[in-house]
Amino acid sequence: MKNNFLKVLVAALCLFVTMPAMAQFNLRKAANAVKKTAQAVTLTDDQMAAYVKEYIDWMDTHNQVTGPEDPYTIRLNKLTEGLTSVEGIPLNFKVYYVIDVNAFACADGSVRVFSSLMDIMSDEELLGVIGHEIGHVAHKDSKKGFRQALLTSALRDGISSSNNTVAALTDSQLGDLGEALAGATYSQKQEREADDYGYEFLKKNGKNPWSMALSFKKLKSMQEEAGAKKNSKINQLFSTHPDLDARIQRMEKRATDEGIEKPESAK
Repeated sequence: MKNNFLKVLVAALCLFVTMPAMAQFNLRKAANAVKKTAQAVTLTDDQMAAYVKEYIDWMDTHNQVTGPEDPYTIRLNKLTEGLTSVEGIPLNFKVYYVIDVNAFACADGSVRVFSSLMDIMSDEELLGVIGHEIGHVAHKDSKKGFRQALLTSALRDGISSSNNTVAALTDSQLGDLGEALAGATYSQKQEREADDYGYEFLKKNGKNPWSMALSFKKLKSMQEEAGAKKNSKINQLFSTHPDLDARIQRMEKRATDEGIEKPESAK
């Protein structure tokens, strides 16, 4: 049975992924945190990198990662062949064997794709999701979001360390961090820029950029299947996301104008 552990910790900032997070940001908690973060604001890039690594290591430990010979792993490795780095940041890919339909990317270039997402998406659709998330990494949206989540959650009482060394986060702090990440969203401008970067990134690396439009079409179909149910999980997930129809049209027009042929499987 697929592991559903740490569902809330799938981070929209560390980054999301295929759809925006459902949890709502705790404004009162964040407001109280601001008064306590003067020391944490001085986080260096090295400290940030250490915290990102700690978080992704924790996620990899607490979720079932598919092995090297697993069909999911083989498929993802084949799909992402040649996608080795972005803006000097090395990329690494893993599959979580979980029931949630999602994916996310962290500021250190760690991309995690959920097996249930792979079950319902074609290779081209998955590439579009991955390209978009890499766009957030390239524009440092994931890094900025992660820093803010640290300041308002795990490190709200400041860095309990000396000499600029990084204090290891407790399970409770990692839980608070996950909640803050789950409640975060990107602006429409950030989403559009990630779309554009993902398009160019895929094209530059020999992948068909039609994947961007195809991934959004799949998400749109999921939204439509949820119908008008006000409390449906899908509609909640998309409630703060930029208009999918507009994003589909932008990406389709770009590929068409550039004379790029749509993948055979999508015709």
